[in-house]
Amino acid sequence: MIPVLEIGGTHVTAALVDLRDGRVTSRTRKQLDADGDADDILGRVRDCADGLSVPPGARWGVAVPGPFDYARGVALFKGVGKFDALYGMDVRAALLDGLRQCPGDVVSLNDAHAFLGGEWSAGTVHGHRRAVGITLGTGVGSAFLADGRICDNGPGVPPEGRMDLTEIDDRPLENTVSRRAILARYGDPAADVHDIAGRARAGEARAQRVLDDAFTRLGVVLGPRLVDFRATALVVGGSIARSWDLVAPALSTGLATGGWTPDDPRADADPLPRAALPYPAGDAPPGPGHASAAGAQRTRTMKPAGPAGDAALVGAARAAVA
Repeated sequence: MIPVLEIGGTHVTAALVDLRDGRVTSRTRKQLDADGDADDILGRVRDCADGLSVPPGARWGVAVPGPFDYARGVALFKGVGKFDALYGMDVRAALLDGLRQCPGDVVSLNDAHAFLGGEWSAGTVHGHRRAVGITLGTGVGSAFLADGRICDNGPGVPPEGRMDLTEIDDRPLENTVSRRAILARYGDPAADVHDIAGRARAGEARAQRVLDDAFTRLGVVLGPRLVDFRATALVVGGSIARSWDLVAPALSTGLATGGWTPDDPRADADPLPRAALPYPAGDAPPGPGHASAAGAQRTRTMKPAGPAGDAALVGAARAAVA
């Protein structure tokens, strides 16, 4: 069992992952205050991790949002609406020295990369050769995956693979699509996104308009990139994606406007069984015959994250053993 942490803008999750079947156990989740001071944030992360039964010397996988120096484990959050107090801190050293289990190593990776890697290896886009993952929460995370590998360049891929570095109407994408952008547009300081979603379901036109605008515009800017990347699947995660009934129609409309029209979800094939993966993760792609077998069943599918929310945890575990 591999110990992992998933650090988000509002929460931290610790768990053990069995990569043989993608099973996640011993899950603990705690709230985080992204505007808190460094001691509070790291203390909360340590408290969550310390609940795991892990032998000393284990290698941990940690999924964390950017900007972050993943090779060194140093936080680079600045002006992104979360974790400003961690800027410049060696988070890897803080975990190596602070966890009671005395890790042998801590491996960090981008949370969106972990999410898509988990969904590809054992989740909703299992079997797709070219897939894109988007996470919607305090910001917009993104990952582009081809033949089991994360891509940070190439046709359709934004700089560094980061959609948050793209713009809508000469403004950063996250000024249109993110928790803070939606709250600012709605204008009620007492409401959070889940409150706005509830009001939209209850028929409030303003709430519906704010959400529709954000997700449609995301689709418009994302659609051409999916076309250029030749993606056959888009999977959407993050806290905002839990309101999939509100996200999906507007996002689908925007994607179609951008040239990437999702299939009717009823026409999408069931996920391939794990044994039917065309090739192991990280291996070279197979010959054309294998690719056509998977591609014939899947063309342009758009799905929410798996209901268990395990993808980023599985992805972090994969990174820990890589």
